[in-house]
Amino acid sequence: MVEHIPWSDGKRPVTVAMMGFLARWARRLSWRETAQVFQTSWESVYRSVEWFVEWGLAHRQLCGVESIGVDEIHWGHGKRADNFLTVIYQIDAGCRRLLWIGKRRSEKTLRRGLKELGPEFVKGLRFVCSDMWKPYLKVIADQAGQALHVLDRFHITMHMNQAVDEVRRAESTRLRAKSNDQAKRLKNMRWSLLRKGSRVRGHAREKLNALLASKLATARAWELKEVFQHFWKYNSPLWASAFLDYWCQRAMRSRLEPIKKVARMLRAHEDLLMNWFRAKGEISSGAVEGLNNKIRVVTRRSFGFRTYKAMEMALFHTLGRLPEPESAHKFC
Repeated sequence: MVEHIPWSDGKRPVTVAMMGFLARWARRLSWRETAQVFQTSWESVYRSVEWFVEWGLAHRQLCGVESIGVDEIHWGHGKRADNFLTVIYQIDAGCRRLLWIGKRRSEKTLRRGLKELGPEFVKGLRFVCSDMWKPYLKVIADQAGQALHVLDRFHITMHMNQAVDEVRRAESTRLRAKSNDQAKRLKNMRWSLLRKGSRVRGHAREKLNALLASKLATARAWELKEVFQHFWKYNSPLWASAFLDYWCQRAMRSRLEPIKKVARMLRAHEDLLMNWFRAKGEISSGAVEGLNNKIRVVTRRSFGFRTYKAMEMALFHTLGRLPEPESAHKFC
């Protein structure tokens, strides 16, 4: 026979006030440090966070969400399918939080996530921000067609940087094989080439200027990358489209295959690229990358999690902005 008592929950050996106390401190410290500081077990901290997150998910409100970001993050070791997670964030100006997380970065995973959030939630969306991962593009077009789909600017910049780095590595290998003195110009230049041009200063800027004067393929690739930054400064989609055509023509004549690959990718997604200008000032795609960085901080602080459930709980606990149960005693 079990009797309900107001300061406990079910058969838990820890009171509700203590669970709330441990769960709040578990946001600031790792779970092991929380257990050591307050002289309890790691299991008690884990169960407290579990109870806190379950209560918050059951009582959270999803009405009023107009903008979401969809992205994938890597978790654990290796490149298996289960080492990638699909995350859905709310990126409205007044509230940025984690809404859902699921294993794998597949079409099936994203469909399941939108289904769990509910059809009313999907119908109320005005903006969706994502990268150019095909399964995500397909699901968003199918289920959230009324929303303005904006491509993440940071992922496009990442593709551009990868193309420049591919050109640099290929050219450096080719010049070293020929014992060419020009190979010295590319030595230790990787990070200078990947940074924004206005942020390269001092001795690194002198080396970069010397590289640009050499007319190597890497210099041409870097120049095309820097020219493309003007694309984001336009206000009109019409003028932005004209600039994109101009840049793609230059890229296709550059004889640099990695850069040409990026140009073909941008042309294939031109319609979605223009949505960035239509939604300018409404949403910030940088919020997605900011939340991704916070996820990495949480996982590093705990030196990784042994189970997916523990990791999922920790992320909702830290980034979900979940409602908290009322308590007569608050200690932190």
